[in-house]
Amino acid sequence: MVDDQPAKLLSYEAILRDLDENLIKASSGREALEHLLKTDIALVLMDVSMPELDGFELAEIIRQHPRFQKTAILFISAVHLTDIDRIKGYQRGAVDYISVPVVPELLKAKVSVFTELHRKTQQLEALNRELRILSGRLLTLQDDERRRFARELHDGLGQELVAVKMIVDSIGHLSTSEAKDLAATQSSALIDRALQQVRSISYLLHPPLLDEGGLRSALQWYVDGLAERSDIVTSIHFQPNDFPRLAPELETAIFRIVQEALSNIVRHSEARNAGVSVAKAKKQITIRVCDDGKGIAEQVLSMQQGSIGVGIAGMRQRAKEFGGELKLQNARPGTLVEVQIPSTDSPH
Repeated sequence: MVDDQPAKLLSYEAILRDLDENLIKASSGREALEHLLKTDIALVLMDVSMPELDGFELAEIIRQHPRFQKTAILFISAVHLTDIDRIKGYQRGAVDYISVPVVPELLKAKVSVFTELHRKTQQLEALNRELRILSGRLLTLQDDERRRFARELHDGLGQELVAVKMIVDSIGHLSTSEAKDLAATQSSALIDRALQQVRSISYLLHPPLLDEGGLRSALQWYVDGLAERSDIVTSIHFQPNDFPRLAPELETAIFRIVQEALSNIVRHSEARNAGVSVAKAKKQITIRVCDDGKGIAEQVLSMQQGSIGVGIAGMRQRAKEFGGELKLQNARPGTLVEVQIPSTDSPH
C-alpha cells in the first residue's frame, strides 16, 4: 500500500485487515521499490498523486523490472479521474483504477481477487516446474527401460535363436538319425525357452490377463510371480469376494499403481512381508499396499517438491486421472500406500 498520507494508509489497512493478508505500508515510491526488491508482492495498491515519484512514474519503473512485469497494480485517486488519466494508468500496467471515496467492500473484493490470482499463478508455476522435472526423469526412465529390453532381447532371446539356427544348420551334415533326433530335441527345447522369454516380456509390457480375466486375475498373477522372484512373502485380498470387472482403463490404472508400489517395496523397503488389498464399495474403490520394512522419509510422505520420484508421481497422477487421491504413511514398521478412487455401480 503506497501513499504519502499516513491517514490513508491506516484507512486501507483497516479496510483490508479482515482479509488476513500480509499488508505492507510505504509512504513513498522509493520505499515501495525497496519493499518490492525484498519481498514477493502480490498486489501494489498505490495513490496517483505523490511527491517525488507519482503513481504513474512508479508504475513505469515497476514494469521495467523483469521480476515485476506481471505484478498487479491498483491505482487509487481523488484527483486524476478523467478518462485520459485512466487510460494513462492502464498504459502503465494498472489492472484497475479506483476513485475516492473508496467503497470498502469493493476494495476488499478487488484485492481479494488479485491476491488469490497471484497464489494460483504461483501454484501453477510450481506445478509446471515439477512437471518439467518429472518429464526429464520420465525420459531417462524410458531410455533405461528400452536399454533393459534391448539387453534382454539381445542377450536372452537373441542368443537362444542363434543357438537354434546353428543346430538347424548342422542337421543336414549329421550322418546318423540319432544325432539328428538329438539336434531336433535340442532345437525344440531352445525354442520353448525363447517362447517363454517372449511371454515374460509381453506380460511385463501389458498382462493379457488384464484384458481376459480382469483386474483380480492379473493382480493375483503378478503377486504370485513377485513372491517367487523375491524373498518377500506377499498376499492379496479382494472385497467383495466376487470382485466385479471395472472399466478397462480403470483396471489398467489400478494394476499399474499396485505394480509400482510393490516394485518400490522390493527395491527400497528391506521388507520381509507385503500385503495388497483392493476393496470396492458403492461409491469408492480403496487400494492399500503395505509392508513391514524400514519406512520412508518425512519429505516423501508430505510429497515435497523434488523429494518424490517418477514412481510415486506416476501413482499420484494415475489416481488423479480418475478423481482419486494417493496417501502415504509410515505404519511403524513399514509403509502404507493408500489410493482412494470414486466409483459407481454402473456397468463398465
